[in-house]
Amino acid sequence: MSTAALDDVSGAPLRRVVLTGLGVVSSIGIGVDEFAASLRAGRSGAGPISQFDTTGFAHSNGCEVVGFEPEQWISNLDLENVGRASRFSVAAARMAVADAGLEAEELASQRGLVCIGTTDGESHDLDQLVEIELRDGHESMPTAVAGRVSPLRLSISIAQELGLADVEATVIATACAAGNYAIGSGFDAVRTGEVDYALCGGADAICRKTFSGFYRLGTMAPDVCRPFDKDRKGILTGEGAGVLMLESLESALARDARIYAEVLGYGLNCDAYHQVAPHQESVTRCMELALRDAGVDPSQVDMISAHGTGTKANDITETRAIRDVFGDQPPRTVSMKSMLGHTLGAASALAAIGCALAITNKFIPPTINHVTTDPECQIDCVPNEAVEAELEIVQNNGMAFGGNNAVVILGKYKSEVAAR
Repeated sequence: MSTAALDDVSGAPLRRVVLTGLGVVSSIGIGVDEFAASLRAGRSGAGPISQFDTTGFAHSNGCEVVGFEPEQWISNLDLENVGRASRFSVAAARMAVADAGLEAEELASQRGLVCIGTTDGESHDLDQLVEIELRDGHESMPTAVAGRVSPLRLSISIAQELGLADVEATVIATACAAGNYAIGSGFDAVRTGEVDYALCGGADAICRKTFSGFYRLGTMAPDVCRPFDKDRKGILTGEGAGVLMLESLESALARDARIYAEVLGYGLNCDAYHQVAPHQESVTRCMELALRDAGVDPSQVDMISAHGTGTKANDITETRAIRDVFGDQPPRTVSMKSMLGHTLGAASALAAIGCALAITNKFIPPTINHVTTDPECQIDCVPNEAVEAELEIVQNNGMAFGGNNAVVILGKYKSEVAAR
C-alpha cells in the first residue's frame, strides 16, 4: 500500500494499522454480535421517542437505544456524574477493549489516544437544565447534571473508567462526519508511532434541541428513513456510540489478535459552502483524497457505505459525487441510516464498524424501507435484503453541516499487500 512506503517525520516507515476490537451501543443492538446480526437481518431501530416530551410535534419517531444498562459496563465512575452520551461512549470503549482480547490494565502502561466525535455532546442534559431553569429558576438546576455537560467528558470518561494515564483524550465536534474524523486521527497517531493504540469513534444521545432543529428544517421523516427512495421524506434522529480499537499490525500479530479489517487511508475537507446544503464537488474531492491516501483505485472498491440520510438534497448530491469518482457503474452503495437513523456524531463510526463486520462476515447490509429507487440516485442500494459478498475494500462516507466531509477506506487484512 502507498502509505507503507512513506516515512513519518522521524524517518521510520509508517506502520500498517488494523482494527482489532469493536464496541457498539445502538438502536438495533448492543455489542458487536447483536449489531452484526441486525445489520444482516435489516432490522429497524425506529419507534416513538421517549427521551423527551414530544407534545406538539405532528410526528416524533426516532431510533433510541433500548435495553441499555450502563452499570454492566461502567464500574469505576459514579453514574450520577456521567451523561447519557458519555455512558454510551464509555460502554462502547469497554466493549472494544474486551473484543480486542485486552484488559484495561494492559493499556495503562502504553501510550494511547482516546478520540470521540460528536455533534451534540451532552445536549440531552442541557435540554433538561434549560427546562428546569425556565420552570423553576436557575437555583433549581441540579449540580450533578450541570457538572457533566462538557463534551470533553465523552473521551475523558473513557480514560477515567479504564484507568488510562498515558493518553491524549480529545473530542472532535465536526457534526455528522465526526466519527470518521476521529478514526482518521487515530489512524495517523498509530501509523506514525505517536501512540501504541487508539480508541476512536463517535457518540451522541437523542435530544430535543436537535430533533426540533431538523423538524423546523422540514427534514424529519414522519415514520421511517428511506434513503435513495423516490418517496423519501427525510431523516430520523438516532443515538448511540461506536468505538474502534486501532493498533499497529505488528502489535496485533505479536499477541495473535483477531483482525477485523485494515485501515487503508482517509480523506478530509471542509468547503464551508453552505450551513446545511452539501456541495457535490467537495464530496467528490473528499472521496478522491481518501482513495489516494489509501493507494486504492476506484475500481478496487467493492462497497460504499453512504452518508445516505434520506433527505432529497443529500442523497442526490452524494450519489452524483459517487458517480463522479466511480463512473456509470459504481459499487453497491448502502445506507445503514435506514436501520439506525441518523446517530449524528456516532453515525460514521457505527458505519465504519458495519463496514468492518461486512468484510469479516462476507455480506453487504441492505438499505431497508426501500420501494422504488429515485431516478436521480443511480446506484444499487441493495434494497431490503442483505447479499452475500466477498469484500476486499470498502469505503465509508461521512458528511456534515458546514461542509465537513470525511471518508475512511477499510480493507480486508492480508499478510502481504500487493502494490496498488
